[in-house]
Order: sequence, then C-alpha cells, then structure tokens
Amino acid sequence: MRLNAVELGGGAPLVLLHGLFGSAGNWGAIQKRLAATHRVIALDLRNHGASGRAAAMDYPAMADDVAETLRALGAAPAAVLGHSMGGKVAMALALAQPALVERLVVADIAPVTYPPALRGYVAAMRAVPLPAGLTRREADAALAGSVPEPGIRAFLLQNLRFGEGAPQWRLALEEIAAAMPVIEGFPDLAGRYDGPVLVLGGERSSYVRPEHHDHIRSLFPAAEFATVPGSGHWVHAENPPGFLALVEPFLAR
Repeated sequence: MRLNAVELGGGAPLVLLHGLFGSAGNWGAIQKRLAATHRVIALDLRNHGASGRAAAMDYPAMADDVAETLRALGAAPAAVLGHSMGGKVAMALALAQPALVERLVVADIAPVTYPPALRGYVAAMRAVPLPAGLTRREADAALAGSVPEPGIRAFLLQNLRFGEGAPQWRLALEEIAAAMPVIEGFPDLAGRYDGPVLVLGGERSSYVRPEHHDHIRSLFPAAEFATVPGSGHWVHAENPPGFLALVEPFLAR
C-alpha cells in the first residue's frame, strides 16, 4: 500500500512514523524544524489519516507499506524515525529491509509485547454517537467518561473530521480494534540491523525499560539509549526541545 505523505524541506530523506491513533500531522513543528536539514516525509500509516484501509495491521505489512512508499517517492535509503507503534514499524522495516534504512530513531517503544492498555480508547471512540451537527465539545463530553485525561481526548479527537453532514473518524476503528493484539506485540523477525540506532525513552515513561536493552541490542547491535527529560510517552510532543537536542546530533553524524 502506498501511504499518504506530507513532505517538507530538502536534502537527505528522513521519514517520520506516528503512533497508534496518530497521523502525519502530529509531527507539526518537529517536521518543520528537521526540514531545515532534511527532506522530511511524514506518513499516515495504514488505517490512519488519509492512507488506505486494510484488515491486516501486522508489522511486516506496515513495514512493506513504508518500503513501497519510499521507493515510489525516490526516498530510499532514508533515516527513519518512529514513535510508539511507528517505532515498531520502523524496527520491522530495518530488520526486514536494512538497505532501505540509513539510520534509525526509535521513540519510546521496545520490540516487545505490551499489556492491552489502549483498547479502551478504541472502544470509547467507537461508542461516540456521530449524528449530523455534532460539535467538538459534545464529542469531547461523550469521550470524557471513558477517557478522563483532557490531553488524551484532544489527541484522539484530532482524528474526528467535522463538516457537512455527520462527523467521521479518520481512523479505521473496526480494523484497529480487531488488530489490537497484533499491534500490542512484536513479531519474531529473523533479521538484524547493524546501522546506527538511537532509542529514546521518556523520563516519566515505562515503555523502554533497562530489562529491554539486551533484547534490543540483540536485534540492533549498535543501539544507543538516551532519555528525553521531563517527558512521558509522547516524547516529541511533551518536550520538543529536549527531543530535538538528542535527535538532531544523531542525524547529523
């Protein structure tokens, strides 16, 4: 599947891969900053944003989407930066097709299986009534019972498009709901990626733990680890300067 791409800048290609429930637009100011030195290509992964829909959401399939898109854009090999689910896609791409990945940045995720903590968000979004005339305030109120954190509701509601008629989600919620067990996991891939790798964890996040480091190095022997200070899981959104202070020198090597 060729994915929807948002491009800025010129120079060596850099691909940005969002997390679950995200989109290319999530990278906003980060993409603009990195476009000063790179051709920055932010992608909508399958079942997200303006990209196509499909029942399969396993990581090899999503990595193949990225590979097909990079080739179509003449952007391979590229530096690849992925956050959360996008980080798993980036790792799967590097392991399966290392020639396409010049270097790799993995933001707050490890190649392991995580508990089903996010399934409630899918259920909450699916349960929001979408009558014609629904306002953003009403949609926010409908989510509040299941998603009490205002910041997370705002993030999820970025995917709800209002206009003529009834609002529509820019997410394939049925497909995502069915694929959650696969998304939470990570496949046992045979490859190894020997290129430069930077693994970033949020200071207040538990997604990348010390006990994950040996497993990560077994797949990515050159992996380096760094912490984005003062941030939770959304490292690039919660502390953009701290995130960029680690990413930009790595990309410039």
